[in-house]
Parts: sequence; C-alpha cells; structure tokens
Amino acid sequence: MISTSARLLRLVSLLSTRPSWTCGELAERLAVTERTVRRDVAKLRELGYGVESDPGPWGGYRLRAGSRVPPLVLDDEEALAVAVGLRETALSGVLGDDQAALSALLKLRQVLPPRIARRMGELDAALAHTPRAAEPQLAPGLLLDLAAACRRGERCRLSYRDRAGRATVRDVDPYRLVGTGRRWYFVARDVARGQWRTFRADRVARIRPTGRPVDLADPPDPALLVSHSLARADYPLHVTFRLPLPLDRALRLVPPAVGTVRPDGPDATVAEVGGPDADGLAGYLLGLATPLTVLAPDEVRQALVRRTRQLLADNGGDGPVEPDGPSTPA
Repeated sequence: MISTSARLLRLVSLLSTRPSWTCGELAERLAVTERTVRRDVAKLRELGYGVESDPGPWGGYRLRAGSRVPPLVLDDEEALAVAVGLRETALSGVLGDDQAALSALLKLRQVLPPRIARRMGELDAALAHTPRAAEPQLAPGLLLDLAAACRRGERCRLSYRDRAGRATVRDVDPYRLVGTGRRWYFVARDVARGQWRTFRADRVARIRPTGRPVDLADPPDPALLVSHSLARADYPLHVTFRLPLPLDRALRLVPPAVGTVRPDGPDATVAEVGGPDADGLAGYLLGLATPLTVLAPDEVRQALVRRTRQLLADNGGDGPVEPDGPSTPA
C-alpha cells in the first residue's frame, strides 16, 4: 500500500498521459477502489489541479488546461528529456529570446535528483555542437553557471580572457545574459572600474560566487548595452555605406549587434560597420548581397572594387570594373 501523497502524484502522472481515464481504469492502475479514486480526485481539485469529469458509466476524468501551472510530475527519463531539450533550445537560439528556456532549465536543474543530475553532466561532457560561422563554442554547462550567477544576486569572481588572449581575474556584480543570435554576452558591473561591462560568454573560463550580496542600483538595459558595445567595438577600421533601403529593411541586413544605422530619407539608410581591415570589410559588404554605395573610407572602396573585379574574372566576366570615382556600388 503506497502513501496518500505518493498515490496522488501517481494519479497526476496517469492523468497527464491520456486525454481521459474512467474511474475503473484509474482504480485498477492504482490498485485501489473507485471510491478512493473519487476521494483522490477531490483532493487534487483542492490543490489546484483542474480535473474535469463526465457523468455516467462511460464517463471519465481528464486534466483541464488551466491558467496556473500545478506541480508537474516527471519520471527520471522524462525529467532528463526535458532538461536536454531546454539545454539545446537555450544554446541554439531557436526561439529567438532564449531567456525563458534558460530560466526554466536553471529551475529544473536545481530540483533534479542527484542520479539525474549526474546523467545530465555525462551528457554535457559527451555532446558537441558544430561551431557557428567558425566561432568559438560555449563550454557545456557554463551558460547555466552564468545564469545562476545572475539569479543569485551576489558578487562573483570572474576568470576571463580578453580579445588579446590575456587572462584576467576580476570581481563583478552579475546582472543579465544577452543572446545576439551569434553569441552570448554576460552583462555585469566591473567592481574595480565601477563600470557596467559586457563579457563574451565563450571567453569566460570560470565564475565563482563570493557570498557577498549586492544591490544593483539603476542597472542598464542589458540588450541595449550589448548592442552599443558591439557597434562601438574597438575595430581599427570602420566603413560608412549607403543602402537604398528604408530603415526597417536595412536593420535586417545590419542589426544593432553588427553596426549602427540611421535613416537617410524615407527610402535609404546610412550604416557604419567596423572590421579588422579593408579587405575584411569589403568581404562583409559583398556578403550583404545587395546594392550599396561606399561613402568612406577610400581604402575600403578600393578593396571592394578589387574583390568585385576578381569575382568577375573568376566567373568569366568580360566587363572591367573601374576603381576610380567618388563611390562604387556593389
């Protein structure tokens, strides 16, 4: 004979697996009388479960989709499947805004039994992802560590590698994680500098809580901070170009995480993007696959002309592309 609490959890699990159960079927599965099933259903209703019933000998019980979420009962395999699914959703960006999946995964991991948590850890070590656009991959589990740091509201010690590859350790007050579709960024207040900073998550080696609670006063808009930080990145060279597209369409080609844009009349947009060198920026402009005019600087314009001429020559083009002139469309 199982306890009443265990029987109620088992009843919820059964009701979740089928659209409808008769009282007799539930009694048989639970090894109790139909009278006990009716009492247990009444208790579930008192706990907030929306259990509906149809009268008559062929009637049955079913769970109603309600406005509140009662406790969810999962067996070991189901809990592991949900955790893996949430992890892949958070890392892949398939839903666009990954915060909900990440938050749900964090909550689930906190209540997973040790045996399931160990299996999840084994999966983290075994699973691999192909890099996006040859970019570094985020270490398994690190995204959850950063999310947990944001939720705890306490100062942390961050081991980080900057753009030049220099390893640093700094105290930070975590705030938010921001996904750009290409990368994750960790937004935190750098304690020593007294400034809000963005850190690329794939460059974080380790984050450890210090146990010191913090009260963040007037935090920034994290998504806006990341967008501005990326647009103002310390690139050695920037290109300014004009797109014959209205602002909303131009933003699809040059999102805030890549560069800055401003309207140039109702049907055109001026954009600015940074890059490592003129040839790299010329390759980026060609990759936009849309007409454009380079406004500045000349070295990017000339690099774009060279690339275009080479592309035509490689594909049997017989018309030369003149490098001279104030601007060159691509």
